[in-house]
Amino acid sequence: MSTTPPGTPPNPPPAPTRRATITDVAREAGTGKTSISRYLNGEFSALSPELRARIEAAIARLDYQPNQMARGLKRGRNRLIGMLVADLTNPYSVEVLQGVEAACHALGLMPLICHAANEVEMERRYLQLLTTYRVEGVIVNALGVREETLRPVGDGGIPAVLVDRRVEGLIADMVGLDNGAAAELGTRHLLERGFEHIWFVVQPFERVSSRRLRVEAFDRAMRDEGRARGRTLVLDLADETAVERGLAELDGAIDSLDGAGTAPRVALFAANAPVALRLALHLNARYGAHWQSRVALLSIDDPDWAELAGITTIRQPTYDIGYRAVEFLHERIEGALTGARDCLLPGELIVRASTAR
Repeated sequence: MSTTPPGTPPNPPPAPTRRATITDVAREAGTGKTSISRYLNGEFSALSPELRARIEAAIARLDYQPNQMARGLKRGRNRLIGMLVADLTNPYSVEVLQGVEAACHALGLMPLICHAANEVEMERRYLQLLTTYRVEGVIVNALGVREETLRPVGDGGIPAVLVDRRVEGLIADMVGLDNGAAAELGTRHLLERGFEHIWFVVQPFERVSSRRLRVEAFDRAMRDEGRARGRTLVLDLADETAVERGLAELDGAIDSLDGAGTAPRVALFAANAPVALRLALHLNARYGAHWQSRVALLSIDDPDWAELAGITTIRQPTYDIGYRAVEFLHERIEGALTGARDCLLPGELIVRASTAR
């Protein structure tokens, strides 16, 4: 039976346990905060074995967790690096991040990921935010960030490394696919398979250097061939009305070729995985499950669904791109003063049924 008098309020919940501070550790160990700081910084030669043992025991009893951010800022180093990502819905970005995280773990860095969602204004705001966090360096995979936005980073500021695409006016290391070689590799493959009508399908490329390089390489390869016909179709995946208009143009071209008597099969060369997926879904809806008997499809990027659908791709070394970008950035943080470097990695052609003649 309870002996609590009626009307007595229930016991209040226990107050949250306060985290131990460096002052608490010093008091528990019977020493000053300077000795604790020396212990935490690994300056063991300045401490006697007996004092080191007392400090270690005090830290264990109090379950003390040092504030790494505060310690880093005091030393001018916090081991934080920022990564600005244009589009995390793109499998390419996710795969690059795997390499970034692995390299950060190996080098003792902590990545702070900022997703701009293909919004130029978000890119600007995130770059400003990263500077307020005093990150030691920045990896930039951006859509349309401007030179003036990047003034705090790169040459003369926070070290920066670009991934996949350049930013006009910014002198910085760049790591990515050899875009020209990859686009030429894919175009040559289609030509060797005998396709004479090839469309290069790409998102708006005026502000994205990697897309421009792919378009230019495709045009160059088609001009060198001479006998085949090549066209470039721009699909703005953020504008469904524009996409439908572009797909209708493509449908008309496929139908006109089918009615020419010889029924030559059109080949579509998608500049990246999001474009390839949009094309594949449209073609499947229009022509049915056997759409590949009428239209060939090749894509830069090798998403998981491409193998399932039998799509020929050019696989990017995404993990290596992310890992190398962090290595470049770490070298800059540690004081490397060489000129801006380019690390262009080759793509790998993965031939599947979609480009069979």
